[in-house]
Amino acid sequence: MIYTAATKKALKLCFEAHKDQVDQSGTPYVFHPFHLAEQMKDEDTTVVALLHDVIEDTEYTLEDLRAMGFNDVVLQAIEAMTHLPEVSYDEYLEGIKKNAVAKIVKIADIHHNADSTRLDPGDERAEYWRKKYRHALEVILAE
Repeated sequence: MIYTAATKKALKLCFEAHKDQVDQSGTPYVFHPFHLAEQMKDEDTTVVALLHDVIEDTEYTLEDLRAMGFNDVVLQAIEAMTHLPEVSYDEYLEGIKKNAVAKIVKIADIHHNADSTRLDPGDERAEYWRKKYRHALEVILAE
């Protein structure tokens, strides 16, 4: 992971925002954005990886992140990665394709979310997640 003032601020916010959440198998959710951040190559993608679900899954808003001093590249990518209920999943994916930073992070997100070993053995949702994220990857990588 890249450690800069911005990534350290994002690390702290990520932990604070997700500290009481768990994923589908009961594992602390915060490990997911940390895992993505470890794969990123620059400051903007690292910050976005850490914060990609903060708006969607917590009480924080884009304006809160702006007030904290995150740059416009980061804010635009996080906004693209926030799936609003009134937007279809495919429209959401098409929006991500248009933002280079969001696209990099979303590809890593898809791979991690599609990893069936994150689910408990025998979890019947594994095939659903595999299909959903295979489709998502096809949409995002399509020209």
